Amino acid sequence: MPNTMPGEIEGVAEKVVIVGSGPAAWTAAIYAARAALEPLVIEGAMTEQNRLDGTLPLGQLALTTEVENYPGFPAGNLESYLDDSIDKEQRQYMAPHQKEGVSGPELMELMRQQAKNFGTRIITDDVTKVDFSSHPFKLVRSNGETVESLTVIIATGARANYMGLPSEEAYKNRGVSACAVCDGALPRFRNKPLVVIGGGDSAGEESTYLSKFASRVYMVHRRDELRASKIMAKRAIEDPKIEILWNNTLEEVYGTDQDGVTGVRLKSTVDDSDQKLDASGVFLAIGHTPNTRFLEGHLDMTDKKYLVWTKPGRTYTSVDGVFAAGDVADDYYRQAVTAAGSGCMAALDAERWLAAKELL
Repeated sequence: MPNTMPGEIEGVAEKVVIVGSGPAAWTAAIYAARAALEPLVIEGAMTEQNRLDGTLPLGQLALTTEVENYPGFPAGNLESYLDDSIDKEQRQYMAPHQKEGVSGPELMELMRQQAKNFGTRIITDDVTKVDFSSHPFKLVRSNGETVESLTVIIATGARANYMGLPSEEAYKNRGVSACAVCDGALPRFRNKPLVVIGGGDSAGEESTYLSKFASRVYMVHRRDELRASKIMAKRAIEDPKIEILWNNTLEEVYGTDQDGVTGVRLKSTVDDSDQKLDASGVFLAIGHTPNTRFLEGHLDMTDKKYLVWTKPGRTYTSVDGVFAAGDVADDYYRQAVTAAGSGCMAALDAERWLAAKELL
């Protein structure tokens, strides 16, 4: 039946549907496609609301510039390879390559294309509802259409929390970041003063990591005591390159089109005073929010709404036949390479589950 997907034929279910479009989703698609599971990826919609929420297709890496720590992409000129590898209709929207290794959007487009090359089918839409109470599982798209599948891999990721300041939005990826491990070693931040916003373990870890590269790290916390664990707080307080600015919050980010971030304005939480600091980078460490709202009541979650892996070393969720991969189930590592690894695991888990149920 031409121009018809298996899940669109009444009574015929997909073997595997992958919801998401970050490293975990595309890796799962690559492995599932090579295993002849004919995966369908529902990658999310290109809507203004998704842009504001940070949940556009291709995940958090699509909002990142340089990626220096993903294996296999040393600094070099990828321009001709990108021209040859990516569909022309997608390539025309990509910025010229800057020889810094690989950018986040480039890496994600390459993963997406690799999945397509193996036969992965893609729907650019959101999943708004699910029904895991019966089998095949049902996923409802934003247009009201229902897709049925024998297995489901949830790889919707998590989004970094930001303050919501207009000036913060203006300098994202130009000095404003939510991942020190991803961006902290970049040339723009080396031997420069940097600002970290937050007072928990994440803020302590980010500050300690950045102190290896920065000339000075200002750790800005709205209270007079850190929420971080005692050992993490001790490390931050005793680090000679970290200065903790108590009872302050970020009020504004300064910068220029040429240089990106050049400074910040902080506002006191105890009086009306404020202060300005020179800085080349601002790192938000105020947590992440997993993209699991549409799954509430259907899958077990942690108190922070991350999906729970019910068996160590496996991507099983609380529903037999539904698997989770990437940052949607990981509030600890949150790296592209670990997300990709768990995407591989989820695809293999789904294949073996189908085989055990004699559904292949």
